[in-house]
Amino acid sequence: MSTYETLRHFADGLALAGMIVLFLILCLWPFRPGAKSLNASAAQSIFEGGEDGE
Repeated sequence: MSTYETLRHFADGLALAGMIVLFLILCLWPFRPGAKSLNASAAQSIFEGGEDGE
């Protein structure tokens, strides 16, 4: 096996591991302890400014 193939397999494995870690971080980000108030305000934001006669 050549050096190129060895480095390519290593880089592919690292890229996959990095993408999995990034995916998990992004999926778990809204559930962190400090995000409760931000999530609540985002959930209620669609009801703000609705004085259009409906």
